Amino acid sequence: MKLRRVSTGGQPIVQIGAGDGWVDTAVALSSLRGELAADDIVCWSSDAVALLGAPADVLGRINEAARSLPPSGEPQSVHLPFEPKSFRDFMLYERHAIDAARGFVQRFMPGVLPIVRAYEAVLGAPFPALKPHALWYRQPIYYMGNHLAFVTDGEAVAIPSYTDALDYELELGFVLAHELFNASPDDAERAIGGFVVVNDFSARDVQRAEMRSGFGPQKAKHFRNGISAVVVSADEILPRWRDLKGSVRINGQLISEPSSAGAQWSLGEALAHASRAERLYPGEFFATGTLPGGSGIETGRLLTSGDTIELAIEGVGSLTNLIAAKDSTP
Repeated sequence: MKLRRVSTGGQPIVQIGAGDGWVDTAVALSSLRGELAADDIVCWSSDAVALLGAPADVLGRINEAARSLPPSGEPQSVHLPFEPKSFRDFMLYERHAIDAARGFVQRFMPGVLPIVRAYEAVLGAPFPALKPHALWYRQPIYYMGNHLAFVTDGEAVAIPSYTDALDYELELGFVLAHELFNASPDDAERAIGGFVVVNDFSARDVQRAEMRSGFGPQKAKHFRNGISAVVVSADEILPRWRDLKGSVRINGQLISEPSSAGAQWSLGEALAHASRAERLYPGEFFATGTLPGGSGIETGRLLTSGDTIELAIEGVGSLTNLIAAKDSTP
């Protein structure tokens, strides 16, 4: 099931992907009025996360009803597919961590680069200082982002005034549809409602100083992030989330083709860790961290004013944003 949230002249409503078009959820639900509670119909018509939390057999009937209806009219505007209640961004990929660290050396510490290259050429292994902290190998790690700073497909992103090294990061995002507390990995996976494409924009020059402070990213990360306009239900993605192919294009040019393979932890393990002695609620939002090869610090191509950045993950969708000048309104 694919859902999006749009405006057609009033408050945002949820639409269901049906064939080549979109159907208002309220219309699909009305055809099942005798089978569903009135409160559920009202809630599911405007809340994608609540709808994703419905029983699987109910979702199947709603999806089938939508496919039998003619497409709804074109919306006036497309919104975020849901309003995140929080944002936790994991770092599940060792290869990204190492390659990004090497990219930091190349850009910000070029004098050290020959030493790194010589070590790796002789020993055939990553330079030790490039590897993640020891804690990364013992538990899933994450940072808390700014859940109020998301934009969606087609929106412009202004370069923050304080950075000269704006980067993109292709990530797989997932939203909870059910509450968790001290969850097992299996229960945690069952709580996932749907998946989106995420662009975790980063100010790399600022990030370097903030991370060296020992207190985690702040202005380097909190200014803006992107979510694709469509959320895809968990049943379509979760069984194959470790084998998804992605792509990064800047101004139409293919930069890299990352993959979701190679994660250190499962999504269930990551969520179970986040739920230890901490209650998680429907609408809380998470991301895997950057897929290997999914950032400019790895490929050597950061963003500049006027660029159009397009990130995509097969089966999940795509996210395109124009990079605006520093003096533009974000």
